[in-house]
Formats: sequence, structure tokens, C-alpha cells
Amino acid sequence: MKRAKKPDVKLAALLESGTLNPHARDVHDPAFIASDFFDSRDLVQVRYEMLRRVRTEGQTIAEVAARFGVSRPTFYKAQVDFDREGLAGLLPDKRGPRGAHKLTGEVLRFIEEARATEGSLSTKELLERIAAKFGLNVHRRTVERALRREPKKKRQ
Repeated sequence: MKRAKKPDVKLAALLESGTLNPHARDVHDPAFIASDFFDSRDLVQVRYEMLRRVRTEGQTIAEVAARFGVSRPTFYKAQVDFDREGLAGLLPDKRGPRGAHKLTGEVLRFIEEARATEGSLSTKELLERIAAKFGLNVHRRTVERALRREPKKKRQ
């Protein structure tokens, strides 16, 4: 009978915090290969050590970027983020839009009013009215999702 593998607590923590390095296998720096302390899966640690090699040890950006499995533009972005925010700048950015950026409160009120006065409006007609009034080209699915969320807000 095979023994169950112990769960990797650090891996789970890195996944949960969003700091798991998706390119850990591309890190070929000797310190990360021969050490229990350095962990190529830890994105913040990899970025910090990469910057440290250039700043304190005087290694070139090109060679450090190659050993750490990143492009030079990625290195420069990490450098700017670190200079601006410190260690917090090395945390990965959240991806994607930061909320409903086209359907503002004003547009949502317009949709609600249009549906209240003319309940049988189709999505296509709503899109045409939004484009005419606000000059916005909104995808039909965006409006459909907003319409599905609307009843949930009224119940609360």
C-alpha cells in the first residue's frame, strides 16, 4: 500500500496568496537550485533576489534576467514597482478590469428607467439606446449580465 503524499503547505499558501511563480522551472540561478532557503516557486522571493543581484552584486540585467527566466522588460517593471512601492511592489498585479467600467451607475439607472417605462425592450434596443445617449459600444452580454444582477439587488 502506497503512503499518501504529505500536502505541500507552502505551495498551498503561495497559491492562495497569488504569489506562486508560474515560471518556477525557468529559474536557473545556482542559489535557487542548490538551496532549501531559496524557492523558485515564490514569485516575490525570485523578484527580490533578481533585483538584489543587479543592485548589490553588480551583475548585468541581461544575465540576471536570463538566469531568473524573465525578459528584460519584466525585470525593468519589477525594478520600477520595487522603487515605487517597496516589497509590496513585487506582489503580482490583479489581472483584468477592476469592475464594471462601461456600465457606470448612470448607465445602469438609464437601463432601469428604460425597462420600467417600456418593459418589453429587447437587449438590442437597449444597446442602441445606450450607444445613442452615452456614445458607448457595449457588448450585449454585458447588458444581459447587468440585467440578471438587477433583481438580486432588489431582494436584499
